[in-house]
Amino acid sequence: MRQARAWQRMLSGRRLDLLDPSPLDIEIEDIAHGLSFVARWNGQTRGEHPYSVAEHSLLVEEIARRMNPAWTPQWRLAALLHDAPEYVIGDMISPVKAAIGAAYGQLDARLAQAVHLRFGLPGILPAPVKQAIKRADRVSAYLEAVQIAGFAEDEAARLFGRPRPDLIAGLTILLRAPPAVRADYLARHRALLAACGPA
Repeated sequence: MRQARAWQRMLSGRRLDLLDPSPLDIEIEDIAHGLSFVARWNGQTRGEHPYSVAEHSLLVEEIARRMNPAWTPQWRLAALLHDAPEYVIGDMISPVKAAIGAAYGQLDARLAQAVHLRFGLPGILPAPVKQAIKRADRVSAYLEAVQIAGFAEDEAARLFGRPRPDLIAGLTILLRAPPAVRADYLARHRALLAACGPA
């Protein structure tokens, strides 16, 4: 019986095997392009443009920096890339991930490992770093929920926790066209990668 195709042709020309991804087939341009078109919250957000995973990733990196001022550029790069696998597997809201079970998490983990290795990060992040990025992600989710996804503050606080005011001070959710978000994501990636120095 013929095995189902498990790869995707990327705009860069790379052929990415989703079940056994190689770091050599990962290109930041493909990630930035894909993430700038993937909508958070299943597109259920206010505004003229979807709130993209690329925009969310920029926000999480900023929040992670505020939460962890002593972090090296390496861990800030990891925060920027925390949802990178979604450039090929999309963004699923947490209730759907829970319903699907372990299969989605395993696919996500294999892709994340390939992405990390491609950009000089450990394939598996240290647990404290991963947990810190998750905390920044929850702060971002709270901010997104109340600013653009129609949640009351108390409801968002019950689901995601109420963040310290200093972590979200001055942060406003942006809803921009994909090309603008893609350009900013690429620029931030370049800056952090350069700050990391030679791999």
